[in-house]
Amino acid sequence: MEIKEKEVPEMKVAYIFHTGTPENMPELIGKVAEWVIGKGLQIVGPPFGIYYNSPAEVGMENMQYDVGFAVSGDAESEEEVKIKNIPPRTVLYAIHKGPYHEVPPVYTGLYEYSVKNGYAMMGAPMEIYLNDPMEVQESELLTEIQFPVQKIE
Repeated sequence: MEIKEKEVPEMKVAYIFHTGTPENMPELIGKVAEWVIGKGLQIVGPPFGIYYNSPAEVGMENMQYDVGFAVSGDAESEEEVKIKNIPPRTVLYAIHKGPYHEVPPVYTGLYEYSVKNGYAMMGAPMEIYLNDPMEVQESELLTEIQFPVQKIE
């Protein structure tokens, strides 16, 4: 696994916060996309998930996460779909190729790399889904996992 560092610019996102299993993500992504299109916004990046807890700690059914898209244009948050700006950040990242359920070792690798190389986690990790499971084989899925970090002196 190749781990790299990069700067990610600020981005405006439309998202739904959800508590439950990640199996709900395709439906939630569809809801956000429909809302974004209905509001006349432009989707400017692939879908993402931001994870606020770990299934190892809370179980799959109690996972808390945002799911959505980077967008451009003006709209206000509503009951289910919210708008927020994610500030610019430094991230450690790696690309996983394969089924989503095989992503956990990438988290372990990123965490171990951050500790060994003097980084502190500065927020929740993000997964960016670079291709569509409806269009490629499960073995060809690409997921970028980002850890927001700060170098410790």
